[in-house]
Amino acid sequence: MGNGIQYNSRQPTHSPPQQQHDVDMGNANSQMLDSIVSGSNFDRDEVDRLRKRFMKLDKDNSGTIERDEFLSLPQVSSNPLATRMIAIFDEDGGGDVDFQEFVSGLSAFSSKGNKEEKLRFAFKVYDIDRDGYISNGELFIVLKMMVGSNLKDQQLQQIVDKTIMEADLDHDGKISFEEFTKMVENTDVSMSMTLDQF
Repeated sequence: MGNGIQYNSRQPTHSPPQQQHDVDMGNANSQMLDSIVSGSNFDRDEVDRLRKRFMKLDKDNSGTIERDEFLSLPQVSSNPLATRMIAIFDEDGGGDVDFQEFVSGLSAFSSKGNKEEKLRFAFKVYDIDRDGYISNGELFIVLKMMVGSNLKDQQLQQIVDKTIMEADLDHDGKISFEEFTKMVENTDVSMSMTLDQF
């Protein structure tokens, strides 16, 4: 009419910037979650439960679990190999574990994980320098963590030397993953590395 005000009955064709940002973040989180699920032995519900557990462990809300936060768990702190476990979970060597590393590390323990995944994780416990081999020194260090002061170093070294000698099929003085697999093939390593619930 003649009042100078125009009425526009059309709805805006795009969302306000903040709303669009929230949608984009939701899509990004959903894509990241899908990526984590597809790269692990967990389904979406299990990953969501792991995310909630991760958030509880991340006491300072940094988005990562630091060594001290990991060690605050009774089932971890009482494990003589706790520091090795943390190092294995920390795939990028950054000194802390992000959610993707957390899920990836636990994935080997899933009942859906195959024997090779479990053996690779076990191998990594001993392969401290991540060169693909277990050296005499690495085996000594890890076994020392497990036995503490129950054995004298000399006795432990004899066990290490004998183990290397028996497992080292190509006589290069170290144990490859293939040699490790042969060494433990008649044990229940993969069964003992399966957790039924996440």
